[in-house]
Amino acid sequence: MSEEVKISARQQKKMDKAQNKEQKKTYWVQIRMFPIWLRIILIILLLAAAVAAGLMIGYGVVGDGKPTDALKWETYQYILDIKDGK
Repeated sequence: MSEEVKISARQQKKMDKAQNKEQKKTYWVQIRMFPIWLRIILIILLLAAAVAAGLMIGYGVVGDGKPTDALKWETYQYILDIKDGK
């Protein structure tokens, strides 16, 4: 006569996990389409473009100037001169 050994559910789960680890040795590898340094440069360029577009819309459309004047240094020099009282 053979005796049956009763195994608790916790012990059974441990044994199943050990068997699954032995059977499955696949690893998840993530392949990036763009490297991280390229993403950072892209974000900086997009941020600069958004700032330039916002300046041009604010100065040209909301204000009464030419949109391209918002990107000229003379415009900001004029604003600084007014601020400084010159």
